[in-house]
Amino acid sequence: MTWLYGVVFLSALTVDIIPLIAPSAWMVGLVLLVKFHLHPWIVLPLCASGSTLGRYLMSLYIPRFAGLFIKRHKTDELKFLGKKLSQNLWQSWLFVFIYSVTPLSTTALFTAAGVAKVKPSHTLPPYFCGKFLSDAVMIFSGLYAVANFKSLVQGTYSPKAIAALVLGCAVLAGFLFLDWRALLERKKFTFNFRIWK
Repeated sequence: MTWLYGVVFLSALTVDIIPLIAPSAWMVGLVLLVKFHLHPWIVLPLCASGSTLGRYLMSLYIPRFAGLFIKRHKTDELKFLGKKLSQNLWQSWLFVFIYSVTPLSTTALFTAAGVAKVKPSHTLPPYFCGKFLSDAVMIFSGLYAVANFKSLVQGTYSPKAIAALVLGCAVLAGFLFLDWRALLERKKFTFNFRIWK
């Protein structure tokens, strides 16, 4: 059964190498953990490691993808954001760590890092730490939910859960559509919703 831990790592890598919407690595890890009765403290670092490697590999090929599907002015903004990530190590680490801890998708972050060719040392260590922490919360919460499924089903569609979902989507949309250059250069909040070709 130890080979199943390899499946956990490869699954996490696979879902995070894809720039489009895919299930989170922690979801795949949780399913395998519950189905095959794996040890959570082995699954957790494997999920975070696979996710980190997947995002790194995505950042290597994403510049071509960005050039084909994203408008030039948005690509320039992503490059600008990526350059900001590469200026100061501690500031970029803090930003990447905080962003990685949130339940938001890190596709936009690694798209910016890939387009701007940001050094992996500026993104991968804080991403791994943030993913480890957030995956720990999600996996152990998931284990709790599985153990107490019947009592939690009634609260699945609670107003609090719906509000959290809407807020999460709003923050992600804000990250994608915010004109980062205007914000960072002129301290002006503007949005551009025409980012796709």
